[in-house]
Amino acid sequence: MHTIALVDDDRNILTSVSIALEAEGYRTQTYTDGASALDGLSTNPPDLAILDIKMPRMDGMELLRRVRQKSEMPVIFLTSKDEEIDELFGLKMGADDFIRKPFSQRLLVERVRSVLRRTQPRDTAAVTEPSAKALERGALRMDPERHTCTWNNVPVVLTVTEFLILQALAHRPGVVKSRNALMDAAYDDQVYVDDRTIDSHIKRLRKKFKVVDNEFDMIETLYGVGYRFKEV
Repeated sequence: MHTIALVDDDRNILTSVSIALEAEGYRTQTYTDGASALDGLSTNPPDLAILDIKMPRMDGMELLRRVRQKSEMPVIFLTSKDEEIDELFGLKMGADDFIRKPFSQRLLVERVRSVLRRTQPRDTAAVTEPSAKALERGALRMDPERHTCTWNNVPVVLTVTEFLILQALAHRPGVVKSRNALMDAAYDDQVYVDDRTIDSHIKRLRKKFKVVDNEFDMIETLYGVGYRFKEV
């Protein structure tokens, strides 16, 4: 049974969303502000967190920034229609999805399922067996079964979305992947994202690899076309 943390200063939303998630078999933890949530998320880490952006004491963006210092737990943001800039900033910080208010409980439950599906190992029973799906491209090694990625044997911690995008690129080095193709590889059909979302993820991927290797330049941009992983 997965545990979902809900952080929102609107108690009506906390109550209604909790009821909807618990009806689907999830456990829930609720917090009315970011400051109390930060302590709770550290003490009792959930499988996924749903964060409102506008909150007292500590807003959702600051909460995500602090969470990302220690954890890669999946995060879904609740956002208003006029918060496009916040969405772009959130994606750069590692948010996994956004849901615009007002939203239906059914939509939220489906988004939660979709994100959890992308974050859970597909076959935990086979964890001791060698992975036949491990992908190696030069210094890059990706293991989808364990959700691990290394560059020159140094671990690179990726979000689920970043992992799927890099996997799609590295699967066929030298072949250009359009933004639409990368969206299809990384997102469920029910999740809408635009071109800038993929661009933000690519920037974060490059940044993470440059921390490990400042000379990293394997992800190439073909302006107006898409991206490709260099042939080794």
